[in-house]
Amino acid sequence: MSASIYDIPIHRITGETASLSEFHGKVLLIVNVASQCGLTPQYDALEKLYSRFKSHGFTVLGFPANDFGAQEPGSNEEIATFCRATYSVDFPMFSKIAVTGPSTHPLYQSLIAAQPTATGPGRAGFRQNLTSFLAAKHNGIPTNPEPGILWNFEKFLIDRHGNVAARFSPEVTPDDPAIISAIESALKS
Repeated sequence: MSASIYDIPIHRITGETASLSEFHGKVLLIVNVASQCGLTPQYDALEKLYSRFKSHGFTVLGFPANDFGAQEPGSNEEIATFCRATYSVDFPMFSKIAVTGPSTHPLYQSLIAAQPTATGPGRAGFRQNLTSFLAAKHNGIPTNPEPGILWNFEKFLIDRHGNVAARFSPEVTPDDPAIISAIESALKS
């Protein structure tokens, strides 16, 4: 990465200015999340993953985004309330940002530049199904071409030094063996 992710300004979901520097030395899973998506139940698996590995120096960081099918229309306060009430989310959540298009947040610009391609067993099939779904339900809203974020719940694994270790496409669930293995490997290094 050209600039350290630890230096990029962000805001907590409650509005306070923050940075990822407070997580320096930890393994991170950065996820663009949404409350009204078919993938929203991944919040449950993300919370379980966080609970399982947090004592080992791991955390999940949620960044709500309303870029895909307007599936995150709420305010930061509404998002926080939904996450706590529906999925008992305890991992850190941040203010809603753009993860695609001309207003892409600098954090996501940096993550995408560092890891332009996501992995996933059905990525091509997922993209095709998503394109068909969007054509039928959302007036053909296009999916983003590589290297852009494909949809909600794309995941970036960050090692203890702030480097992108892996990128997983949205259909790869947080409890997938590939993600678990990647986290365990990053925690050992």
